[in-house]
Amino acid sequence: MTDRTPYSIPKEPGRWRAITLAAAVHAALVAFLWIGVHWQSQVPVAVEAEIWNPNVREAAPKPPPPEPTPTPEPIEKPTPQPEPKPVVREAPPPPKVVEPILPDPEIALEKERKRKAQEQKDQDRAEQAREDKERQRKADEQERKDQQKKDAEKLAEKTAEKQKALADAKKKADAEEKKAAEAADKLKAKQDAVKKEKDKIAADKAHQADAAAADKRHNDDMKRLQGQASGTGAANSTGTAAQSQGPRGDPGYAQKVGNRIKGNINFGVPDGMTGNPAVEFEVQLLPDGSVAGIQLRKSSGVSGFDEAVKRAIEKSAPYPKDKSGSVPSSFIGIHKPKDQ
Repeated sequence: MTDRTPYSIPKEPGRWRAITLAAAVHAALVAFLWIGVHWQSQVPVAVEAEIWNPNVREAAPKPPPPEPTPTPEPIEKPTPQPEPKPVVREAPPPPKVVEPILPDPEIALEKERKRKAQEQKDQDRAEQAREDKERQRKADEQERKDQQKKDAEKLAEKTAEKQKALADAKKKADAEEKKAAEAADKLKAKQDAVKKEKDKIAADKAHQADAAAADKRHNDDMKRLQGQASGTGAANSTGTAAQSQGPRGDPGYAQKVGNRIKGNINFGVPDGMTGNPAVEFEVQLLPDGSVAGIQLRKSSGVSGFDEAVKRAIEKSAPYPKDKSGSVPSSFIGIHKPKDQ
């Protein structure tokens, strides 16, 4: 057998060892045959004799009772015959001893060699048949595995193509959706800018009308003084109102935004952390409340916490409007790890 099969046949002994063993067996066989023939050739002489007794007769039946008859004539008694002599039979001659034909040791050895050669040939033929069968089985098994592998590769390829097509379609849809959202944001920003410009022009016109009416109601001196005071006060008031828009003008807005960001922070405070360092971010917003940019103003010294706060700021978008009805352009957020 080869190493590929789980069975093995022990090798036969060497040729000379087999020949020696066969010769010893045949010598023992010849010795036994010779001893048996020699022992049977000494036949003992046997003498047989038969003895015959002619006086031995069967018992005669009892005669019937005699009838009263006249006296019979005397009967002569038979003369007794002499007993025969025993016949002595000669023993038959001993059977002729036939010498057995002893087998030729060379012929026996040759037959033994032929028998073993035939057995070896049969074993080789059976071994070859087993190897061929095992080889065919392995070939069939390999062919089946190769076919399964090809089928799996085809299925994986089709699945990958299908997934790629779905991913491409989703990517395209997301791009179109993003493009539409950006276009809508740009349109809204443009509309807001136009509205803001119109509101400014209207406010300027109203201011000019109020100033002209005040000039007509006062005399020249009073009009000049009232006109200067009115111009300065209006300018300061407008600037202050404009600057007050956003988180600083609406304290409740800052708290609302801070709570929203705080709820989205995912950070575990490490054991043994000393102090409660704060991180400070400045967040730029678009008119629709989405994040335009995030700038780190001051690090807490814990990079993991800084990144967690930044992700929470991005996740909290879009941001709501304040009391003025618009989204502030920016705000500053300060957070500490142990305050979460």
